[in-house]
Amino acid sequence: MSDAYDYFRAHAIAAARKARSLPPGRTKRKQRTVARVYHLLSKEAALGPNLQHLDDFRAARRLERQIGR
Repeated sequence: MSDAYDYFRAHAIAAARKARSLPPGRTKRKQRTVARVYHLLSKEAALGPNLQHLDDFRAARRLERQIGR
């Protein structure tokens, strides 16, 4: 396993837990989407080079920060 896989998987788990704790609504749906993106990134990172996923990861982090506001 690569380090990127473990890193993305940890973020996916944390994002899913955060989504579960939110009340139903738009914010929860967005947070679940972020969790799905992290999960897909972890799957791709397990198969390919790590550097190609950095832009996707940064975009997901930006979206997650916007949800938190």
